Amino acid sequence: MNWLKLTCFALLLIFVGCSKKEQTNEKILKFAVTQEVKGMDPIFANDRYSSNEVARVYEGLLEYHYLKRPYTLVPNLAEAMPEVSKDGLTYTFKIKKGVLFHESEAFEGGIGRELVAEDFVYSLKRLSDPKLQGLGWWILDGKIEGLNQWREKYSELPVVNYDEEIPGLRAVDSHTLVFKLTKPYPQFLYSLAMPYAFVVAREVVEKYGAEFLNYPVGTGPFILPRFNQTNRIVYKKNPKFREKFYPTEASEEFREAGLTADAGKRLPLVDGIEVNVIVESQPRWLNFQKGNVDYIAIPKDNFDSAVTPDRNLSADFESKGISLLITPALDITYTAFNHDMPIFKNADLRRAMSLAYDSEAANTLFYNGTALAAESVVPPGIAGHIPSYKNPFKGRDLEKAKELLKKAGFPEGKGLPAFTYDCPNSTIARQIGEFFKRQMADIGIQVNVVTNPWPQLLEKINRRQIQIYGIAWGADYPDAENFLQLLYGPNRSPGANGSGYSNPEFDKMYEQAAVMQDSPERTALYEKLNLLVANDMPWILGVHRQDFTLVHSWLKNFVPSDFDSGRAQYLNIDLEQKAEASKKL
Repeated sequence: MNWLKLTCFALLLIFVGCSKKEQTNEKILKFAVTQEVKGMDPIFANDRYSSNEVARVYEGLLEYHYLKRPYTLVPNLAEAMPEVSKDGLTYTFKIKKGVLFHESEAFEGGIGRELVAEDFVYSLKRLSDPKLQGLGWWILDGKIEGLNQWREKYSELPVVNYDEEIPGLRAVDSHTLVFKLTKPYPQFLYSLAMPYAFVVAREVVEKYGAEFLNYPVGTGPFILPRFNQTNRIVYKKNPKFREKFYPTEASEEFREAGLTADAGKRLPLVDGIEVNVIVESQPRWLNFQKGNVDYIAIPKDNFDSAVTPDRNLSADFESKGISLLITPALDITYTAFNHDMPIFKNADLRRAMSLAYDSEAANTLFYNGTALAAESVVPPGIAGHIPSYKNPFKGRDLEKAKELLKKAGFPEGKGLPAFTYDCPNSTIARQIGEFFKRQMADIGIQVNVVTNPWPQLLEKINRRQIQIYGIAWGADYPDAENFLQLLYGPNRSPGANGSGYSNPEFDKMYEQAAVMQDSPERTALYEKLNLLVANDMPWILGVHRQDFTLVHSWLKNFVPSDFDSGRAQYLNIDLEQKAEASKKL
């Protein structure tokens, strides 16, 4: 038994063994996450695990309405949606008054001070700081007047001056923030709802320096005095959280589901959160069954025991009051090549490897046959997806794969080095890696699988210390541009283009589409971009997943979302129902 299994087994014994002894009148949300969190610094929150934790403590100007679909942006720390100039270049926000940062030794007397517009100016400068290399720089790159020049200037100087004024990013008074864009950018407001753009306090950053990622101090609904890289993160309700209320408006589907029962109640609705890092699926599953986890994505190996062949919940789980929620995800899984390596600039090699990969078998093995084959980059549910398109370089066709491999200059794999495939260190990720290895061996390509803790995998990708890797991308916002930008050349690591793919024709069309308002013309351009990269095969395309989530009866207001940062403040616990339901577990 290796160290990871021993750790998970020990955590399982502690977590499950102690659960029956707990007696509390506090409403505590209990979550399990599958990967370690890199830290609590918003500018490095480039994965779902980190961004969800960051969003418990920090906030941004905007957020998605919790109970509306299609996804709709609404004010959060902003008083209202911004005033936008006729030319689409100037955005003026009014900041809510009376919002307090959490208490911290960084503030005078240890008392959290009021949030002001200048805090957003500082936070976005910090995201743009060339010395810090914030992983969300791509959301601002080239978009704000004077910001790129500021960044370039201080990339050459030893110290960055945060007090230097930037024309396109100004606090005109204590509670008024003005952005001036270099060109129209329809996705700009989506960017401001992302954790990268969440507000931090300068005093806290300067007090803790390099340790800032371990001392989160935001304005959000929950407090975490110190972050430790352990298997358990415990948050408490922020006693000075501003007046913010559960929504009274809702889409009909949510109203009919009874999700407005807490309408008008002050947030957050619970007293705290316990987040447990459980990498392996079986300890997570057992903890859910014991009631120590409030909801769970059904692990691959337990799918058949929970879900019937007609995709209903099994009678055993239904008798315990557990609910099954099935929702399509705005995401894509893929196997990426490092395009910095000359060998992967060979399109026929990439196409051959794609044709050797049996994505249908992978769907059956790893997603219980519930996912949708990804024929191109943009997922269903977003303008730019082409439902009728079938990719000529997808589907298991070994003869065609071998022909393309020969055309690429490597008949039967001769002349190719053994490649390294990197993946996360979870069981399913390792299994996917070994499956990929066997598939490539069928056309003479050797692959060695290397597993990594999640933060280290991301670091390898950002530093270009990788050859082939398996990963997924979930939408940052509901627009095809968010998927296509993964292949835009200037977005290369440490930006979102982790593979380093570069195609001048694609880049030119992408730049044209990125400044267009939603229209049939923009959709047509998105479709052209989608087809271009589908044919070029910069990645081996995987699947668009569906989420199968089990939820205990006592967890109230749970809404599946592709943008779940900040969800915890809306959730509630029915303690009486929990006590009753726990007897059946």
